Amino acid sequence: MKYNPNIVLAYFKSCGLPPAVTEHVFHPTRRWRFDFAWIDEKVVLEVEGGIWIGGGHSRGSGVSKDMEKYNAATLLGWRIIRCQPKEICMMETVMMLKLLIDQQINVVHLKIV
Repeated sequence: MKYNPNIVLAYFKSCGLPPAVTEHVFHPTRRWRFDFAWIDEKVVLEVEGGIWIGGGHSRGSGVSKDMEKYNAATLLGWRIIRCQPKEICMMETVMMLKLLIDQQINVVHLKIV
């Protein structure tokens, strides 16, 4: 299942999420990209496609590469939510993103006070 990032971004906006960036390159030396990133909050939504049809990311090599990417991202302070394409525009996904984004906003607010 393919998705249109512009439609997803419009959906996120209608749900009250702050603007996200698509295809964000996050690593200083690798070309890894995030599907959707809230850069200031260091929150990410990664869409895991092809998991039921034997796609590249669901085979041993792909899973191993994804683990390397996600571990590197975590070490750089990113917080990652993963979903299937059919779950992108679901309220459960939006609520998880809101929780992570709100946590970061609260932490920043506490540091300022």
